[in-house]
Amino acid sequence: MNLIEEKIEGIVETILSDYNGDRDIDKIDLFSHPDKAIITDMIHKLLRIVYPGFYRDKSYRFYNVKHNLSMLIEDVMYNLNRQTTLMLQAHGADAAWSAERAQQVCLEFFDAIPKLRALIQTDVQAAYDGDPAATSKDEIIFCYPGLFAITVYRLAHVLYELKVPMLPRIMTEHAHSITGIDIHPGATVGEYFFIDHGTGIVIGETTIIGKCVKIYQGVTLGGLTTRGGQSLRGSKRHPTIEDNVTIYAGASVLGGNTVIGRDSVIGANSFITKSIPPCTTVSIKSQELQFKARNCAGCQKAQAEPFWENQK
Repeated sequence: MNLIEEKIEGIVETILSDYNGDRDIDKIDLFSHPDKAIITDMIHKLLRIVYPGFYRDKSYRFYNVKHNLSMLIEDVMYNLNRQTTLMLQAHGADAAWSAERAQQVCLEFFDAIPKLRALIQTDVQAAYDGDPAATSKDEIIFCYPGLFAITVYRLAHVLYELKVPMLPRIMTEHAHSITGIDIHPGATVGEYFFIDHGTGIVIGETTIIGKCVKIYQGVTLGGLTTRGGQSLRGSKRHPTIEDNVTIYAGASVLGGNTVIGRDSVIGANSFITKSIPPCTTVSIKSQELQFKARNCAGCQKAQAEPFWENQK
């Protein structure tokens, strides 16, 4: 054994010894942890189920669609069952209960696919209606990172609602790593949701977004502070965005008590920590927020000036 081999052997022994520290980062049982590669593969197979023909295996033939769908579902269900079982056991559940619960989760998840696809269709329609640069809905499905992130979020949200730990977050963080769009699987997002351009968007866990909402790149729907750490778990930390709201690039809307009223427009680079009444346009001029009431069908003219005075 030469000198470099001796050095490498010594390094290996030192690091192996360091693994015995019983810290959070010292878990080396490879068969008790989720596999991110398997979960990523599940996402791509689920996309083939949600968008048949768009993410298909090129070797598949149309007349075998039933057989191919059966194979996809069987593959994803097996891996989802296994990964969910591991997640539940890692969070303290016993093996028998975890296996039974994982099977139930798989069945409920796939039962939700038709309703999920109907919801995703509204997102495709919102992107087409909201972007004059879109030449077709096929282009949106193939090309738009916002739709990809929303689709993965909607799949993960079903699992989040079924109380599957960690796995939904791995899914949305995979989409985040590809698109730069960070949607927590716990967020509640209504139909006809459109993310234009994407990149740099953050949507926090307790965010509530209504119908027909459009947001641009760099928007943050976040919390006011994280100083409370784990003591804030379960509290409403992120804003509520009501129906028919548009939020332009770089705007930050923060706080669990902050509500952006329906039919409002939040201008680029605005920093919002107070609620905005319905039918209001918020813009920045000379580094100060400006509020302007909008005349919207079905509502009376908002009293923006008195509202602004109350926020000072």
